[in-house]
Amino acid sequence: MGKRVLVIGQGGREHALIWKLKQSPQIDRLYAAPGNPGIAALAECINIQPERVEELLAWAKAEAIDLTIVGPEIPLMKGIVDKFTAAGLKIFGPSAAAARLEGSKIFAKNLFKKYHIPTARFEVFTEIDEACSYASSLLGNGSPVVIKADGLAAGKGVVVAANLEEAEQAIYSMMKDKSFGAAGEKVIIEEYLTGEEVSFFAVSDGKEFIPLISAQDHKQVFDNDQGPNTGGMGAYVNPPIFSRQLEEQVKKTVIQPVIDAMQAEGCPYKGVLYAGLMITSEGPKVLEFNARFGDPETQAVMPMIKGDILPLFEAAAGSNLKDYKIDVADGNCICVVLASGGYPGPYEKGLLISGLESLDTETMVFHAGTSLKEGKYYTNGGRVLSVVCCGADIKEARDKVYSEIEKISFEGMHYRSDIGSKALYGGRI
Repeated sequence: MGKRVLVIGQGGREHALIWKLKQSPQIDRLYAAPGNPGIAALAECINIQPERVEELLAWAKAEAIDLTIVGPEIPLMKGIVDKFTAAGLKIFGPSAAAARLEGSKIFAKNLFKKYHIPTARFEVFTEIDEACSYASSLLGNGSPVVIKADGLAAGKGVVVAANLEEAEQAIYSMMKDKSFGAAGEKVIIEEYLTGEEVSFFAVSDGKEFIPLISAQDHKQVFDNDQGPNTGGMGAYVNPPIFSRQLEEQVKKTVIQPVIDAMQAEGCPYKGVLYAGLMITSEGPKVLEFNARFGDPETQAVMPMIKGDILPLFEAAAGSNLKDYKIDVADGNCICVVLASGGYPGPYEKGLLISGLESLDTETMVFHAGTSLKEGKYYTNGGRVLSVVCCGADIKEARDKVYSEIEKISFEGMHYRSDIGSKALYGGRI
């Protein structure tokens, strides 16, 4: 009898995970909670939201789910892994204590300091006046300053301030006006790092880890990294800056030390380690860690992993990664996000999406903000679709994906036209 697998989440990341899991010959029934219209073509969607942990647990027990894979961060912070594990259910992801690596920036930064993991110089503040004074001292060096809310803030709790006015505005907004609620009761103020950002993914069982692949996300909404930050407008794998030598350095100075540190702190880390790194002139430094797969990086990472991915998740959940091997395909893969007009600000929903049926069979489309009515797809979110293509190199993958995007349309659709340009041109187009 085949296995029953549940994926929790409803975005492009979860669609990509389910697309990859669907290829496993070991899986008999594949479920998503709550899923989306694109996911519904591959898995049975269950109408339970990710944050409703007790309902998810009851359903998983009733359905005898063999493995649950958690996509978003909120259920991790709410202890879904602890509760499933206590009930005897196998689940892939970190405990609530281990998920603090993402859930509390102060916990993470203090861990880095204690265990000598390279990161930006920082201080933690609970008082507005002291925070403003420290920001002023850092700005005196002529570089911007970074202000971070301690807790989760939907990817918006980080401000890069170029001057004292901007710094004070961010500090007052977080700490006095509570713009991010309890997440801003404490703030971190740190030095601004210069270099090139890279994401690196590894899977850990608490002691051992398996490196997956590196990627480069594009946060700003417009070309050339202009405009406000978003959830991510696209990504590609294997950025040229991330050489084999640099990868070995990151594994030795960042990934293994973090795994060892978490074990020493009594909260072994099982699941995906998503390291956000700045490659500086002094070497790689940690910007942040996320406790789950990234979005949209996952959409570009999954097509590069060869073979059945289910055993990897099972081995990590079962503390059995020692001597595990994974094959990664040659070439490159690129993901471009198609967004609603106005995103990341207000946007209209319910607009007809055209052209999906005309795409090449090798082109992957992962749904995020869509709805399905009478056999037609409509927009239903800010980030609507991820269009993904692979190629022998970044140029081939990039040419393919932008050619395919021309076949898709909906009113107000916008996307970045420079995803992957740094790999080709060493910077802007």
